[in-house]
Amino acid sequence: MKQWSKTTLMKSTGVLLSAFVLLSGCGSATSTSNSEGSTDKKAVELLNVSYDPTRELYQDFNKDFAKYWKEKHGQTVTVKQSHGGSGSQARSVIDGLEADVVTLALAYDIDAISKKKQLAEDWQKRLADNSTPYTSTIVFLVRKGNPKGIKDWADLTKKGLSVITPNPKTSGGARWNYLGAWGYALKKYNNSEDKAKEFVSQIYKNVEVLDSGARGATTTFVEKGIGDVLIAWENEALLSQKELGKDKFEIVTPSISVLAEPPVAVVDKVVDKKGTKKVAEGYLEYLYSEKGQEIAAKNFYRPRNEKVTEKYASQFPKVQLFTVDELFGGWKKAQEKHFNDGGVFDQMYKK
Repeated sequence: MKQWSKTTLMKSTGVLLSAFVLLSGCGSATSTSNSEGSTDKKAVELLNVSYDPTRELYQDFNKDFAKYWKEKHGQTVTVKQSHGGSGSQARSVIDGLEADVVTLALAYDIDAISKKKQLAEDWQKRLADNSTPYTSTIVFLVRKGNPKGIKDWADLTKKGLSVITPNPKTSGGARWNYLGAWGYALKKYNNSEDKAKEFVSQIYKNVEVLDSGARGATTTFVEKGIGDVLIAWENEALLSQKELGKDKFEIVTPSISVLAEPPVAVVDKVVDKKGTKKVAEGYLEYLYSEKGQEIAAKNFYRPRNEKVTEKYASQFPKVQLFTVDELFGGWKKAQEKHFNDGGVFDQMYKK
């Protein structure tokens, strides 16, 4: 198989949990700030533990933040990145991976860290928009010409279709994919849970490969050539088009999808220990700045800032969106019902 060239997307093939990327041009020393988190002039290092497809976003953002912080505070900042399936990343932090900040795929995964007393229960109230500086949604990536004629969620149930999506037991993006399909079915079948279960079950009968994370699923579909359709983060689908060309892939936006809200948080236990609280807080706050929002939009995430949203309006098609709170009663209920051991996903997915 021909390898992709000049793309950071391909470089992630085979990247497993806690794969660190030390960014160039951002400094090279460890944290020496005091325990109260005050900023001094000595170099500081942060670790951002993130979910699978945010590599490119944070590579760009980290360089810009380091420059901003140096100019404003005279302090050198190095930011390391760790990427993997969101659920797996949360477990790594719980098990001792010392993340200064977490930027995960969904609130439940940060709640799981909070339950282990590593950050406050009200973490989501610390920043605007429930600590979600950017959003996305779920779309379909198909091969050029859309040979299978895929237009909406219902087409994913066709017999003989090969669907690629990650494993919702380990991947945050996969859980958004699953709930996107379930929400469509609820709308289509007058809120019938039984019909929704049958509908989503038909989709998973067509799933050929369950990768552990969203980037792995993209690699399976795009680089390995497996599958007829990839259920994907919108940002991941747009990145694939950018890197490989619209002559190879097309994006299909379904009639209805889920508003994907990946949140961010400072890990109190770690920053208090390392003395990096002030820098870590500044790092997340910078995501909300106009420059931070611009970087998010350039990396195909839907920005919160109205001015930036207007500038990039043509990049993001309008789509009817529902939230997890609206249809599922929040992430806690959705996780317990659908994704915990013995939940609906385990009941329906039999390979």
